[in-house]
Amino acid sequence: MEPDLSLERDRHLFEAGAKRILALDGGGVRGIVSLAYLERLEQILRQRHGDSFRLCDYFDLIGGTSTGSIIATGLALGMEVGTLIQSYLELSSVSFTGSRWHGGLFIPKFRSGPLLRVIQRFFGDITLGSEKLRTGLAIVAKRMDTRSVWVFHNCPRGPYFGPGDGDSHGVANRDLSLAALVRASTAAPTFFAPERIEVAKDISGVFVDGGVSPHNNPALLMLMLATLEGYGIRWQIGEDKLLLISIGTGSRPVARTQFPRFGSQSGVLAVTALYSLIDDGSWLAQALLQWLGKSPVPWTIDGEMGDLSNDQLGDKPLLRYLRYDLVLAAEWLRQELDISVTSAELKLLCAMDRPAAAMRLLELGRAAARKQILDEHLPASFDTHAQTIGALT
Repeated sequence: MEPDLSLERDRHLFEAGAKRILALDGGGVRGIVSLAYLERLEQILRQRHGDSFRLCDYFDLIGGTSTGSIIATGLALGMEVGTLIQSYLELSSVSFTGSRWHGGLFIPKFRSGPLLRVIQRFFGDITLGSEKLRTGLAIVAKRMDTRSVWVFHNCPRGPYFGPGDGDSHGVANRDLSLAALVRASTAAPTFFAPERIEVAKDISGVFVDGGVSPHNNPALLMLMLATLEGYGIRWQIGEDKLLLISIGTGSRPVARTQFPRFGSQSGVLAVTALYSLIDDGSWLAQALLQWLGKSPVPWTIDGEMGDLSNDQLGDKPLLRYLRYDLVLAAEWLRQELDISVTSAELKLLCAMDRPAAAMRLLELGRAAARKQILDEHLPASFDTHAQTIGALT
């Protein structure tokens, strides 16, 4: 008899007890770095729960932005990380194919067709409400025609998951195609064309990459989704009740030599400002989560705030928080991983659209994950749910 995966998903969302959230950043080809960290997490947890274990058995909610949405969806469907790594290498090489006009001010740099075909092959006609999703899933996108952030999630208590009260024209989120939602979340402006999704009768929203919002790092948004009344999940807060793991795609400190020169073309300044805003949003989320929670591996935010180890907002931490990421800087790689890179190689690694860098990024990510992720970061008290999964599989 086939297991009822909807029961497994609902157990993740609604049973009492400690909850675990996984948040995955955007970053184009650099998403392979996230997969290296996930591979390490899967290895550690398989030592506790057996070879059939999947990360969807552990995490109650998996959310991602852009490239993180692809990985999050695959994990929520029960894919192994090794399978995702192979699929991701293929996706990267196929998707980042130059457009007929090779980019420009009004023409996307890459054709959308190859990316959409691969995404559809991965996810087929599965919808957000499908029983094939084995855990909570959230996909972050930006609706440009209303200038609003949309987080598509599969909690049935969400106000837009099913038909809205008295709204006969709205499209229920449960009926939306995962392939379309992932395509929308990955539609980075200037890289890919926007994705149109019917949200109501005769109304199509114009969606682009969730990275052009404050939530390219979606960790703070995932905490809000899991705990705020309106979204419907409504999990309890507390250091022993909520574990949030956030995984990046490789960050790069900005060197003075990278600053646009005074008098640079407006297009250069605009692109630089956009990337700066994405970084600002990520670091703001990082600072707030370290302030709200308890982290055994805090990051230094800046020279004044430090790592917030001695700061706590409120009487008690609201969550246990872990952030893992690779720093794409020659000095950091040498000091932390004993790996040397040239300036030319570093430039290639930092780009989001260079499939040729994928294998080297995977190597660096694996080296960083081995050093950063320790077994003791994942307390046994958060294993309760994962130990019951074997009854369904």
